[in-house]
Amino acid sequence: MKTDLITREGYDMLYKELNYLWKERRPEITEKVAWAASLGDRSENADYQYNKRLLREIDRRVRYLRKRLEIVRVVDYSPQQEGKVFFGAWVEVENEQGDQMRFRIVGPDEIYGRKDYISIDAPMARALLKKERDEEVKVKTPSGEKTWYVNQITYNAPAE
Repeated sequence: MKTDLITREGYDMLYKELNYLWKERRPEITEKVAWAASLGDRSENADYQYNKRLLREIDRRVRYLRKRLEIVRVVDYSPQQEGKVFFGAWVEVENEQGDQMRFRIVGPDEIYGRKDYISIDAPMARALLKKERDEEVKVKTPSGEKTWYVNQITYNAPAE
């Protein structure tokens, strides 16, 4: 089951995508479909078939986004979160070999296209919840249990 939590930035990103698809992309493709349909025989019209398929994909994504935006719960930062790992936190962890990772714990709708975000549903995120700096975290993975140490917790985007 998918978690229905989302950060404010994630919500804004999905909302922006919905607006773009509905107000800009869909009318543009609809116009192309109408133009291609006016040319006659649709069965051999590649423009018509391609744009019709694209229109179905856009409509499917629009339906999905509308449903998701209705049910997701935006979790805004709260000062009480400071010092502990909660939803929306940027966390830096290190293992015994000195390998470091830095990522943000976000909702499942926000991780696509981002290598520095992990879903709240991921085993690493679940293990880190409520942990503090310098705490040891045991994470169950398919290859066995791994130990990580919390180096840093922030709620602001790290400086690049």
